[in-house]
Amino acid sequence: MIDTADSAKAIQAFDWPHIAHIVLASRAIDTIEEQELVPQKLVFNQFSARGHDLAQVLLGSLLNHQHDGATGYYRSRPFVLSLGLDFVEAVAGPLARSGGYSDGRDIGVVCNYPNMRNGESTGTTLFPMCGGVGSQFSPISGWAQSIVYHRDELNDGRYEGAIGVSMGGDSSMSTSGFWAALNISTTNNLPHLFYIEDNGYGISVPQEVQTPGGDQVANLAAYKQLHIVDGDGTDPLEAACKIKEAVDYVRSGKGCCLLRLKVPRLCGHTFQDTQTYKPAEMIEAEQAKDPLPKLKQFMLDNGLVSETHWSQIEERAEAKVRHAIDEAMHRPQPDPAAITRFVYSEEDAAGQPIVQTRGGLATQDHQFPASTSDAKPEGRRLNMLAAIRQTLDVEMQSNPKVLVFGEDVGPKGGVHGATLGLHQKYGQQRVFDTSLSEEGIIGRSVGMALSGLMPVPEIQFRKYAEPAAEQLTDTGIMRWRTANKFAAPMVVRVPGGFARRGDPWHSMSDEVEWAHKVGWQLVMPSNAEDAVGLLRSALRSNNPTIFFEHRALIDNSWARRPYPGDDFVVPFGKAKTLREGSRLTVISWGAMVERCEQAAEKLNPEKDAIEVIDLRSIQPWDKEAVLASVRKTARCLIVHEDNKTAGFGAEIAATLSDECFFDLDAPLRRLTMPDIPSPHNIHLLEAAVPAVEDIVREMTDLLEL
Repeated sequence: MIDTADSAKAIQAFDWPHIAHIVLASRAIDTIEEQELVPQKLVFNQFSARGHDLAQVLLGSLLNHQHDGATGYYRSRPFVLSLGLDFVEAVAGPLARSGGYSDGRDIGVVCNYPNMRNGESTGTTLFPMCGGVGSQFSPISGWAQSIVYHRDELNDGRYEGAIGVSMGGDSSMSTSGFWAALNISTTNNLPHLFYIEDNGYGISVPQEVQTPGGDQVANLAAYKQLHIVDGDGTDPLEAACKIKEAVDYVRSGKGCCLLRLKVPRLCGHTFQDTQTYKPAEMIEAEQAKDPLPKLKQFMLDNGLVSETHWSQIEERAEAKVRHAIDEAMHRPQPDPAAITRFVYSEEDAAGQPIVQTRGGLATQDHQFPASTSDAKPEGRRLNMLAAIRQTLDVEMQSNPKVLVFGEDVGPKGGVHGATLGLHQKYGQQRVFDTSLSEEGIIGRSVGMALSGLMPVPEIQFRKYAEPAAEQLTDTGIMRWRTANKFAAPMVVRVPGGFARRGDPWHSMSDEVEWAHKVGWQLVMPSNAEDAVGLLRSALRSNNPTIFFEHRALIDNSWARRPYPGDDFVVPFGKAKTLREGSRLTVISWGAMVERCEQAAEKLNPEKDAIEVIDLRSIQPWDKEAVLASVRKTARCLIVHEDNKTAGFGAEIAATLSDECFFDLDAPLRRLTMPDIPSPHNIHLLEAAVPAVEDIVREMTDLLEL
């Protein structure tokens, strides 16, 4: 039962004619797409929002804080329209015309809305939607945590009252992304509103298959620090009251709220879905719950509109949509010549950065201290762990927007000790532990990066990054698929590779997976000096970076170097020649660099025959340095720990074959681990990982050819 006073407040809180206009416009877009544009094969992947639309528009109408952030999903177009997205942009996306959400690069329903003007936020930011169900939740946990951080740690009062909203269907509550976000936001009491549109189905799968009892919200009733608001999303007054209650609760600073509104899906999952899996009487009952006739009657009954005014709103909405579609249809097709642009941050012809609209430090014109690629060694030799820790410390001192987090990185200082003492020095808000969810760790980082922070999440071991694969992929392609509207620069620290022992779980290398991930930078230092320079470059980069810390090197005596200075950087894509030679080029990275240098010294102590190159940076990699060396020596051996099949050595070999085949005097050779996981028994490990003797043998064979 809705309280009379609450009803009056809810009615007054909304511009009902505007609500009607957006709902009717959304319906018009759906109808024209279904009846005209889809049959004409001008629109593909059409997802109607009929039945979901009223509640979405009501919710969007209350997101009026300049630092509100939201994520939607493929059925969220009414919500985005209510945030202020231009109608032409809304229809240009599904038509895959130039402009739109992505300049034709992404599915039309997968949209984004930076909501910026002249470098300032003008309203709610809609994060780039993702094609995967459930991936929209944990980035809002990161945004909500960033609101608290900006407000309380950076003392920015403009964030007072801001909230994060994540939208999803009932079946999205089955995903790891939902549970990761729920744990993050409830345990930290964050200003996060989970909005669940419950239509009872995930495509054709009923809710009873998704969760015990068919009601996930009921199952969450005992969840601590989670306020639940539940109601009917088709009744205008009830929906308005429930939505206002939920938004007000989160804005008040009380914490996390889950708002579940039951709505009918008045269509198939997509235009092609005939819903034969639903009984006819169920479809008829759902059609009777259509919120649009209810909205009209509600507005008439409350004197909010007359019949004539309603007709005028309806006519104006359809006319505006028709005009927008006509304008979008006259837009040119996207330029195929530009399709490879904005994989990474770019500069214009004058060398000035072309900065994305949202995300990262670059959008705030953040000024870093001066840097140099000239090392200034000082003090004793440090192992790689101490070098990483000192670099994090220096960058955190100079940049209050750097946050370090992950499993056990807080008071414990990390399972390897790389963050030892940082929690005590910088406090819980800047160096903190997370729940055991890699999906949540990286998803949270996305929201933080989009808010303008520099997150430095740690994944404890390379293998444990697998649950975060979806978030990592989506992060890497964000800049490209939004045509430089959004980017999420971050530094993901990942220890991996063999150590004193190996095993399939803690000793995985497989760096090539990230070399293949669009939009990610990947670096693998072999020593403490390069670790400092590469980490500092990553922390100041406008692109996301994987910083791979090899476990065999973190306390390795060969890898120890004096600290190279607080301003030392190593540019990405610049290899380092450790030895110069004239007869054989050896290319390696990570833990194999030491072994290659030892093998070269053993075979050629005069240092005139064998050239050893430490690639340092895998993505980008220094192709020019490698080509120049191989053209000089006419022979090449590539050594890496990763498996041979499709390892990054294959990419180097293919490039050499393409570009300097006729310069070669011998076949290209690769020495790697066999195509197996890292074994645990020490004798098996030594047999699997390329040893100095193995490298000497391959060098000898090549030099004799």
